[in-house]
This record gives sequence, C-alpha cells and structure tokens, in this order.
Amino acid sequence: MLLLQFSTSHYCRKARLALGYKGISYQVENLTPGLHALKLRPLTGGLTTVPVLLPQVEGQPIALSDSTRIFHFLESYRPTPALFFSEPQWQTEAALLEDWLDESIGTATRFVYYQFRATEGKQIDPSLFSQVLIQVVRRQYHINDASVTLAKTRLLNAMEILAQRWQDKPFLVRDQMSIADITAAALLSPLALIPQYRQDYPWMFDRVIDIHHRCHEALPPGLSS
Repeated sequence: MLLLQFSTSHYCRKARLALGYKGISYQVENLTPGLHALKLRPLTGGLTTVPVLLPQVEGQPIALSDSTRIFHFLESYRPTPALFFSEPQWQTEAALLEDWLDESIGTATRFVYYQFRATEGKQIDPSLFSQVLIQVVRRQYHINDASVTLAKTRLLNAMEILAQRWQDKPFLVRDQMSIADITAAALLSPLALIPQYRQDYPWMFDRVIDIHHRCHEALPPGLSS
C-alpha cells in the first residue's frame, strides 16, 4: 500500500499508526504542500486533503481519502487486531470520541503548534524553507493571537475530559485499543515539542508513547530522545 502524506501532518500520523497496528506493509510518498493538489485531485475526484491511501490491491478502491475512511477500510481488509468494538454501544462511543478529536482537538493542536513554531519554538528549525511553510500554514488556517487563545482554551477543556478516561487507564474506551486511542495519540503528538504541555500533562505523553510502540511507529519529535 502507498500512503500519500505530508510528513509533518498529525492526521497522516493517524493513518500510519493504524497501518502499523494492523501490521500492514506500506510505503509513504511525501508530497509538497501546494503542489500536492495536482497529484490528489485526479485520484480523489477533486479532494486535496491528506492522508490518501492507495491500497494497490486488486478488488480494492483505487484511493481512499480521509483518515476515518481509511480506518474503516483497514478494519474490513484486516479485521485483526481489531480497532473497532464488536459491541455497538462501545463502537459508537469510540467513533464519537474520534470525531470530536478530529474536528475540534486536532484543529486546536494545529493552531497552538504553529503559533509556537513561529514564536518561542522558531529555533527548532529556523531554516528559510521551514519558516516560509509555517507562515503559509498560518495564513491558510487564519492562525493569529485571538484564534490561538481560543484553541488553548479548547485544549485545556479537552485535557480535563481526557484525564478522566486516560490518566489512569491505558485506553479511552473499555479495555481495548481503538480508533479513539490512535486518533488521540496522533492528533495530540505535536504538543510534545511545547515544554509547557510536557510539564503539565506527562500522563498524556505516556499514553502517546505507549500507542506508538503498540503501532510500531517512530515517536514524534519531542518524545524520541
């Protein structure tokens, strides 16, 4: 299988974690932001977001966009080890958590992370290419002081909710690894580079590390040392 991605995207990390957990061999092709649309549109029918998975398996879809669709495909393609619950009530709970993390927390993380990289964290990679890319992302998503303040509040509330489920337990739903755990580990991983989050939420990064190990995925920057 081939995964089309941005190497720094936390949504692409989500797809890699799922592939790794399922034990599916795959390769990645890192796309250049902006130019990526030329490759993706013919494959996806006009969509330009990553990740996009090309199964390259006879009888399977040519291309799958959106990490949630990739989850469903992988679960049907290789049911074990399972990422979905057989009990509908627990699967519904996991799916609701995944959607909340996708639509709210993943976005908030992006805002806080790119604000940090443009200010206190600029020295992580001060190269011209990196800084230009960061500014492009900030303009694209309208990342500014006001929007970052709202994002920080959203993350603060999220940590309180996640602590109730994750701080003293290995999994977010019941006693099984699920799409909720993989989504949380992927979408919160950029915060590992921000010292304040590492200091305030060590339990969260313990979970992120554990899930990366379970999925045979390299640890995100900030956790690999």
